[in-house]
This record gives sequence, C-alpha cells and structure tokens, in this order.
Amino acid sequence: MTSNNRIYTFLITITIIVLPLNASAKNLTRAQYIDKYKKLAQEEMKRTGIPASITIAQALLESNNGNSVLAKKSNNHFGIKCHKSWKGRTVRHNDDRRRECFRKYDRVYDSYKDHSNFLVSGRRYAFLFSYKSTDYKRWAKGLKKAGYATDPKYAKRLIKIIEDNKLYLLDNGISHTYAKTRPTKNSKTTKKIKKVNKQEVYDDDNFEIDIYKKHRKGVKNRIKYIVAKKGDTFYSLAKEFKLMQWQLYKYNELPRDYILHEGDLLYIQPKRSKAAHGNNYHVVKPGETMHIISQMYGIKLKKLYKKNKMEPGTEPEPGTKLSLRKNRR
Repeated sequence: MTSNNRIYTFLITITIIVLPLNASAKNLTRAQYIDKYKKLAQEEMKRTGIPASITIAQALLESNNGNSVLAKKSNNHFGIKCHKSWKGRTVRHNDDRRRECFRKYDRVYDSYKDHSNFLVSGRRYAFLFSYKSTDYKRWAKGLKKAGYATDPKYAKRLIKIIEDNKLYLLDNGISHTYAKTRPTKNSKTTKKIKKVNKQEVYDDDNFEIDIYKKHRKGVKNRIKYIVAKKGDTFYSLAKEFKLMQWQLYKYNELPRDYILHEGDLLYIQPKRSKAAHGNNYHVVKPGETMHIISQMYGIKLKKLYKKNKMEPGTEPEPGTKLSLRKNRR
C-alpha cells in the first residue's frame, strides 16, 4: 500500500468515527431547546396572545426538540405545510404521504412568527383567541378541536409536555432556567441578547423581535384611525385599544381571513355615511377599489355604492368621478 493510500484510508476511518459523534453532539435536549427559544415564544405571546407554553410545546413535539430533519434543514419547527396561500420557499418531506410540501424558512424566528400568523389568520382558530393566554389546557384542547393535528391524543401530549417541563411559568412571565447546566462565558453556546435600534437581537440565530410602541391615533372624517405597523395583528390592536377583534373587522369592512400589512389604515371607530365637508368628489386612479376609496375618506362601503348607484361588488373604471357626499340623480 502506498503512502497516499494509507493517508486516504486513515482519513476515511477518522471520518466514519468522528462524524456520528459530532452529529449527536449537535442534538439539543428538551431543556436546552426551551432555554434557547423561550424568550421568542414569550414575545410572540405578547404580540398575538398565543400562550408561550403552547408555542414551545408544539415546537418540541413537532420538531423533536429541534432535532428533526425538517427543523435542521428548513428551520420549520412546527411542521406547517405549504397550503395554497404560501408564497415562500418550500421543501419536500415524507409525512402522512410521501414527498409532501412543507414551508422552508431562512431563520428559526421566521418559523415562530409564521406559526403565530398561521393561527391568527385562520378562521377555524379564531375561537381560540377568546381564551386567556394563561389557559394552556383550553388552548391545547382547542387546537385539537380545530384540527391542527390528526393525532387523537394531540391535546394530551401538549398538556403533558407543558406540565412535565413547567412551561406554564412562561405564560406568567416568570424567568426560569430549564437546562441543568448553564453555558459558561467562554462557551460557544452562550446566547447574547443586545439591543440594536431599540430591537432585541438574538445572536445565536440572527432573528429580531420588534419592541412595539403605542400607535399614534389620527382623525379622518371625525373618525379615529391608526396605521398598522410591521407585525401587528387584529388581536394585538384590539388589545391595545380595548376593542373586540370583530369590531376592527366590522369598522373596516374586512373579511375575517384578512391579513394585516404594514401601512394599512385601520379605523378604531365606525365609518360615516358621507365624506367630510370639502370632499365632494373623487376621481378614481388606476388600482383603486371601492374599498380603498371608502377607507381613504372614512365612508361606509355600502353608502359609497349607494351614492353612486353602483352594484355592490363592482369596481369603477379609472377616471370615474365618484360622489362622496350626495346621492347621484
């Protein structure tokens, strides 16, 4: 055997021995996973009202403590499949059926945020948000009832994970260390939290959490409104302004499955039957819809249709002159 062959054989042997050790070393324990992502789950609870205990328990169960192939290669910690509405990256993975389509994320933070948004925007999960964020048992049973998972014992599994690991402490804002050994200052796994432009940045995963300020109120047509910020949900806004979510949908004439976008104008009071004095007409521009125009002037959509003798659901052509105060003859 030549010296080159000996070296090659030696390298192959080392690779076979070392790689499995490295792979196993990277696996997180349940306690390590909780410590790593508990803060993120708590921030999502503040943003949307979903109990942090539920979020972490679902992630632990769906991702095998963050060690599943889907979690490691695609940052998908909740097993969320593509669905028709998903426009992001995808990956094929065997689940109930072979090569099913799952969502793929750039960061773990994106997975957590999308999980929250998935529940917030789903009609079948709407009833869950009437439960308190500290009532993890009702949330667990509600998720099963809504069909989040096909496992008949899904609720019981979540509750067991929460109670075995005291995750309910997270729902009450209690700081608790779950791993038996804490990382040292020199350890590569030490996680630093710093603030950059008033945002918390988690170094270990490069995800950011917005620290939301109170929204400034504006007035249009004698109606109070706010402008949606990045990350806002109907739940968070309703909580901030002491409203019910249905009121925000109704005041703004939006469907229950509407997803908020940054910059959306939202009224926090009912719109009026006509525009303010001085706003008699509006000339329709390309891309404008009757709903957009009704939001611009604070007019109820059905009143805008009625004033212009238009069939509800139809849209005006660009250049159309719409009456905003008086009924057309």
